[in-house]
Amino acid sequence: EAELVESGGGSVQSGGSLRLSCTLSGFVFEDFDLGWYRQRPDDEECELISSITRDGRTWYEESVKGRFIISQDTPHNAKKMLYLQMNSLKPEDAAEYTCAAGPTRGCLADIWGRGTLVTVSS
Repeated sequence: EAELVESGGGSVQSGGSLRLSCTLSGFVFEDFDLGWYRQRPDDEECELISSITRDGRTWYEESVKGRFIISQDTPHNAKKMLYLQMNSLKPEDAAEYTCAAGPTRGCLADIWGRGTLVTVSS
């Protein structure tokens, strides 16, 4: 069964850093690009903020460009890791962050994680 499990969320002060991790298992990794979404507390819809293709090409939403870094690793055939290094965090970055396989800009993905909460205090 396909599973994506995030970790690494938490509370940080403005200007600080966090590294989110997503452990992927139970599906054919080579079939999917991967991405990170976030949903702010007062937003009804999520937004795709970063994605990485199977061959490593990356994309960032304008508000996180230059501050966030997406990366991936396959430590062994049965597990893949997706990361989001978040630097220079701002209060407006506070949200629930969710990893996904097969991401699109329209808050649609093939496989979703459960989410991890990030809070940023000013």
